[in-house]
Amino acid sequence: MTPNDFIETWRKVELKERSASQSHFIALCKLLGVLDPVTADPRGEWFMFEKGASKSSGGEGWADVWRKDCFAWEYKGKRKNLDDALTQLRQYTLALDNPPLLIVSDMDEIHIHTNWTNTVHKTLKIKLEDLTDAAIRDKLRYAFTDPERLKPEKTRQLLTEEAAEKFATIAQRLRERGHEAEEVAHFVNRLVFCMFAEDVNLLPEKMFERMLKLSLSKPSDFEAHARDLFRAMKSGGKVGFENVDWFNGGLFDSDDAFPLLKPDIEDLIEAAKLDWSDIDPSILGTLFERGLDPSKRSQLGAHYTDRAKIMQIVNPVIVEPLLAEWAEVKANIIAIQEKAIKTKSASAKTKAENEGGRLRLEFLERLKNFRVLDPACGSGNFLYLSLLALKDIELRVNIEAEVLGYPRGFIQVGPETVLGIELNSYAAELARISVWIGDIQWMRRNGMKTKSDPILRALNTIENRDAILNEDGSETDWPTADVIVGNPPFLGAKSMFRSLGRPETKRIRNAFAGRLPGFTDLVCYWFEKAKDNVVDGRTIRVGFVATSKIAKNTNLPVLYRVSENAEIYCAHSDEPWVVDGAAVRVALICFSRSAAWKGQKTLNGVAVRNINPDLTSGLNVSAASKIVENRNVSFVGVQKSGPFDVAGEIARSWLLSPINPHGRSNSEILRPTWNGSDLTSSRSDTWFIDFPRGLTVQEASLWEAPFSHLQASPYDPDEPDNGTLSKVRATARDIHPKLEWWTPYWPRPEARKQLTLLRRYVATPMTSEHRIYVWLSYPTLPDNNLVIFTRQDNVFFGILHSQIHEHWSTRVGNRIGAGNQRRYNPATIFETFPFPEGLTPNIGAADYAADPRAIKIAAAASRLNELRENWLNPPDLVKRVPEVVPGYPDRILPVDEKAEAILKKRTLTNLYNQRPTWLDHAHKALDEAVAEAYGWGDDEREGKLTEDEILARLFALNQKRAGKK
Repeated sequence: MTPNDFIETWRKVELKERSASQSHFIALCKLLGVLDPVTADPRGEWFMFEKGASKSSGGEGWADVWRKDCFAWEYKGKRKNLDDALTQLRQYTLALDNPPLLIVSDMDEIHIHTNWTNTVHKTLKIKLEDLTDAAIRDKLRYAFTDPERLKPEKTRQLLTEEAAEKFATIAQRLRERGHEAEEVAHFVNRLVFCMFAEDVNLLPEKMFERMLKLSLSKPSDFEAHARDLFRAMKSGGKVGFENVDWFNGGLFDSDDAFPLLKPDIEDLIEAAKLDWSDIDPSILGTLFERGLDPSKRSQLGAHYTDRAKIMQIVNPVIVEPLLAEWAEVKANIIAIQEKAIKTKSASAKTKAENEGGRLRLEFLERLKNFRVLDPACGSGNFLYLSLLALKDIELRVNIEAEVLGYPRGFIQVGPETVLGIELNSYAAELARISVWIGDIQWMRRNGMKTKSDPILRALNTIENRDAILNEDGSETDWPTADVIVGNPPFLGAKSMFRSLGRPETKRIRNAFAGRLPGFTDLVCYWFEKAKDNVVDGRTIRVGFVATSKIAKNTNLPVLYRVSENAEIYCAHSDEPWVVDGAAVRVALICFSRSAAWKGQKTLNGVAVRNINPDLTSGLNVSAASKIVENRNVSFVGVQKSGPFDVAGEIARSWLLSPINPHGRSNSEILRPTWNGSDLTSSRSDTWFIDFPRGLTVQEASLWEAPFSHLQASPYDPDEPDNGTLSKVRATARDIHPKLEWWTPYWPRPEARKQLTLLRRYVATPMTSEHRIYVWLSYPTLPDNNLVIFTRQDNVFFGILHSQIHEHWSTRVGNRIGAGNQRRYNPATIFETFPFPEGLTPNIGAADYAADPRAIKIAAAASRLNELRENWLNPPDLVKRVPEVVPGYPDRILPVDEKAEAILKKRTLTNLYNQRPTWLDHAHKALDEAVAEAYGWGDDEREGKLTEDEILARLFALNQKRAGKK
């Protein structure tokens, strides 16, 4: 069939829709060169006419034609309203597996509407005569063969970013003119909603855009025009001769407006040209929050993360349990109906219909009254997506009940379903707007009319208050809700003094004293309160996002409290997330009343039998206790918290300076220092100024050059209010008011006392991908990025560097940062690690020197260190140069520029990334020696020492040793 033949045939046809639609579609398939449904899929599994026609109530199908993962197609008779056909399709997209294209047509026109979730919706209209164009026929053919080629390039996120950028500029100008930030935010929120309202036809005939264009020639009129519009939206009324519906909802509670200048109005007109109907509420809040009030964004509970990430909480907490409930109800209805059919009794059938109807209505009533609370709702991302999820469930229930013979009801789930608490008033209003917009978009997308009188129902359920403490310092109460979800603030225990202030931090910690450790991340208080709601019976399930540190160290107790009183049933222990544009790692944790979860537990997407408080499964290693014999051996390095580091070149100039006025050398207060990068990457040749504590400022000033350097630094301690004092330093002084600004914040005297007695000591980076240990020697001092061990024997070094200790440190430790690097905490890792009997840290090396086990470990450890040092600093590439004054380690320098270039690549990180064969053999020899020391040598050689087996044995040893306290 040629295009002209097709056009000529169907131009004349005046048959009704039912008579002509299938014939028209089959002819169209022939024109496009694709198989029709009957030929392509005789069994009707993926391509069929009358999809969904098997309704027990009879009637037409949900779509005239359906092709899986391609389209749903609805026909109308000639010259009928195709928008009505689209509305009908939209009401059933869920039952049609949400096809990417919704196509409506009569015999004269075909309209292809895109239906991808996160893209701006587009419509391609094809008239009958357009089919002569091969390019047009290709586009229509793509609907059958490759619908992705019709997918709009612009995402809803990109559209929203463009919109937010326009308003950020206007908001900034208004603030520069002296208007209060909160008032500007409220005004801009009104403008945003007006643009959305007119693009979804809630304001008549582009009324807002017309008002802007009218004001362009005389900007001084804008304020009066805006007031007229806002006044009408407050309670319903007229603007000129045009009716405006009642909006209000608190957003339009007055006619307040700001005057605008011509550039402002021009920017608004440009913004109005965007299609605001597709704006994405899940990022709207965050984008506007950054543009309107960036100074407050750290206070907000929500930060933009894509929909899929948020649904990792919403699905297991809301969607899956409710669908499982409905599946039970539906199965009961079907069983009742089938039983009635077998009796062949009309009265039994009527009774069954009534009983099934009652079950259906009870479940719909449950959905209507279902409540979701986000107690750190920010700009509403979780609330918006939770509302949509509930509306999707209600729609699915209605459609599936329709198949069972029950009439479809109007969607009852609305914005009042979601409850929120947010400290920032601007964010709370954004949350309400996100929910309103999301609700309106959902109704339109599913072919339903928006409720009116008013259009915006007051959302007093989203409260503007503190979620943790009342003004008197007592705990707040959270409203009763079926589930709690959200993304509480990411603020570490160390950062709370800086961000919240010392008084507020103390108020929070005092309120939870005796329940949570005094040094715990802010998010833990949300977990504790949510757990209380579950225990009190006010909440069934909870799903929160937290930093991955939630399952480690001083945060772990809160998850123990959760596990003791509830049940963690779904968790992701280590997921990428975005906070203020920065990549971080988080944990997603869902828990419920112990008897409330009947489904499969999952950890990191895998089915498991149990989930431990540390977000592992199986053996709960986090229950390991500290061992007395490991005390006072491991320490964190010096925490400077100030401008104490200086380059080696400067330090050496001070070392060579004349003796100071009090007759003492600068060598007394200068130390070489190493951090994690010095150990794993290239040596930075950094020194630090190490004044002892207890000196007066007059005494410290006698070391002239170092003191002058500190005094002239940008952290001038004598000017605490000039904005130049470091936040960390300010916090340190707040905690320790008597702390001398010229001394390191935490010089670790307890560790130094031991280091001065040792020939060398062991160090490892606190955070690194590879767990590597090296030898350092005093007076070189570690900074707080290193963990050190005050032992100097190869046996101790070898046991630490074995795979047995590495498995323990990986499991008991945590990972941090976007790079997801392993972190070593000496208190939880080293102090719980059981060394081989007789080789424990409380025994001097001389006491086990003759032990064959110790001899073998020492030899393997020494060999590993020797090989590594030879690779890092080959004798032919380096020279050892004495330091400029005695008492310091020799400097290791390249012999020439070529050697320098080679040595820059010879770092421990690169070595362990490559892991050459010689290194692997050296570690295997060490692993075997350490395994033999535990009595596990044969199992090691036979490959029986899996990671799980090693951990199980170490945990058993830990429990045995810990019981000897």
